[in-house]
Amino acid sequence: MTATGLWNIAVDLPDHPAVVDPDGAVVTYQELAARADRYSRGLQALGLTRGDTVVMALPNSADLLALYFAVLQTGLYVVPVNWHLVGPEVAYIIEDSGAKVFVAHSRFTDMAIEAGGKVGAKFSVGEIPGFTPLASLGASAGRGRPSDRTAGAPMVYTSGTTGRPKGVRRPLTGADPDDVPPASMWFFGIFGIAPFDDHVHICGSPLYHTAVLNFAGISIQMGHTVVLMEKWDPEEMLRLIQEHKVTHSHMVPTQFHRLLALPEEVRSRYDVSSLRVMIHGAAPCPLETKRRMLDWWGPVVVEYYAATEGGGTSISAEEWLRKPGSVGKAWPGSVVRVLDDDGNDMPVDEPGLVYMKMGASTFEYHKDKAKTLAARVGDLFTLGDVGHLDSDGYLYLHDRKADMIISGGVNIYPAEIEGELAVHPKVADIAVFGLPHEDWGEEIKAVVQPAPGVAPDDALTAELLEYARGRLAKFKLPRSIDYVDELPRDPNGKLYKRRIRALYLA
Repeated sequence: MTATGLWNIAVDLPDHPAVVDPDGAVVTYQELAARADRYSRGLQALGLTRGDTVVMALPNSADLLALYFAVLQTGLYVVPVNWHLVGPEVAYIIEDSGAKVFVAHSRFTDMAIEAGGKVGAKFSVGEIPGFTPLASLGASAGRGRPSDRTAGAPMVYTSGTTGRPKGVRRPLTGADPDDVPPASMWFFGIFGIAPFDDHVHICGSPLYHTAVLNFAGISIQMGHTVVLMEKWDPEEMLRLIQEHKVTHSHMVPTQFHRLLALPEEVRSRYDVSSLRVMIHGAAPCPLETKRRMLDWWGPVVVEYYAATEGGGTSISAEEWLRKPGSVGKAWPGSVVRVLDDDGNDMPVDEPGLVYMKMGASTFEYHKDKAKTLAARVGDLFTLGDVGHLDSDGYLYLHDRKADMIISGGVNIYPAEIEGELAVHPKVADIAVFGLPHEDWGEEIKAVVQPAPGVAPDDALTAELLEYARGRLAKFKLPRSIDYVDELPRDPNGKLYKRRIRALYLA
């Protein structure tokens, strides 16, 4: 039987496709391993040693994955940055992480030049003034595997919803990088995904997201071909699923919503029978959206709730139909508890802050001990999500504590309101938040992005509020609805709600 791991597969199955680039070019396991080896030799020739950091701002590509694996076999940390950030934001991450190398793509030239001023070594895919071509990294530093191999790790920066983003940094393990970490095999095993087995993974979200990078990286380690999309498009995804006989992916509810918005004749045009497990997380999924996806794709839609920091839950399609709205039970080895403000367990069905941990896994927010401690109760940590556990141990999420609206002394969760209105056919996207109110403390504001061709007028407001009255208690109804051409979301579906609210507060 062929061993797992990029470099083992490159020896045993050198011509097996590892990556299909967005332009359709196929990169084999042998080619991907060779490129990673070259970058590894180059990084070591620059003097980087165990624990040093590389920052990369690259679009989805085999180059990004080769650089990622280069770092994973040389004991370095790799920081994939959101290339939608502006120069000063990326410069902060470069400085905070102590990066010795910065790699960027020429399509982000302005940001890269502004951000990379103080970095000792800068490389580019395409031409960026002052940067060296990435293709030259390691080209004159010998041949074969790098001389000193030890496992590195990603260091992902949190989104920074309050204050500056912070890097989640775990101790390096010192493991052999040719061995697939048992945690990776275990994680895919939760979803029934085995090595090889004709699996094909499609990646439609940017690889700078933790989960997206993990799914693509583990897929390659397990002998699965990874099909990369540069920019996600619903019909193009269906076409690629059919062409490459895709079996699994990591998705977000926004993508489900846009797939379902395709005309029926378009959806029925493509064969999706190869799908085995389409995993979603990262944001709440409206119940009706989930049901419609299950009706279309069958019981392959699986949900999970987890964090960069560790720990989580999952729920199969069959379980979800019994427990609609749940994000599942704690993974084996994971602990999930719902606590009050004093750190006591909340009763069954009573909401509180969700805390988690994963085995003996440890992490710290880089250079921010205060933030690390503030997120913890004992060895448990929280992301600030509010939820409850039912009598069977299934977790239900309500919303972020920071987004909760308190109106007339009653706790109101915007995610519930968004979930009901998001499935209205005239709504393309929606954000709900609280605004200060003299008598009630806060009032509920909804901002809606109408579906294409829908007029944002008083008639639409009346229709949406009437629709909501049949689904929500009166105290949960928006007091007003405004309209915008487009709501700000990152490419992985996360809504930048605080930006919208800030405009009203200003």
